[in-house]
Amino acid sequence: MVAIGVALGQLVVGWSNDLYDYADDLSHQRMNKPLVQESITRELLTRCLFIMVPLAFLTNLLGPLGIKGGLVYMFGIGCGVAYNFYFKFNIFSPLPYALAFAALPSCIVISQEQTPPIWMWLGGSLFGVAAHFINVLKDITEDQISGIGGLPQRMGMRNSIIAAVVLIVLGIIVLIALL
Repeated sequence: MVAIGVALGQLVVGWSNDLYDYADDLSHQRMNKPLVQESITRELLTRCLFIMVPLAFLTNLLGPLGIKGGLVYMFGIGCGVAYNFYFKFNIFSPLPYALAFAALPSCIVISQEQTPPIWMWLGGSLFGVAAHFINVLKDITEDQISGIGGLPQRMGMRNSIIAAVVLIVLGIIVLIALL
């Protein structure tokens, strides 16, 4: 049930991103996107999203994570949506990744009425920011052309790769040191 709740939340983030980025994806001819391929319409995806948002909330809040764990996980999903609509355009773009990746494992611990250990928060945050730098790499040139000014786009390809490697190494050090 936890995996189903996580999957539903990820659909909310992914679908909202596809809707928001449609014009940009179309201008860069990203044919791997269902809206650009015309295998689904914007109207249908919007309707699906309106169904998925409450379904994701209910599944996560009423499922095994409970209210507290479910709210922490949905906070992470909120971070993903906030990234799509706001943070991807400014230097604070790593923030939602840091918070969401810390929230994901922590929501399970919180659901057990325990406090997540510091290594979980720190490690999750470091790996989350690394994931952000890595995720941007495939589209960094097109993003720069489109004026998407998140931190990786501002730093460029080479520096983003270096940042991702450093963050992964720091994450590993945190895990080894604090476990």
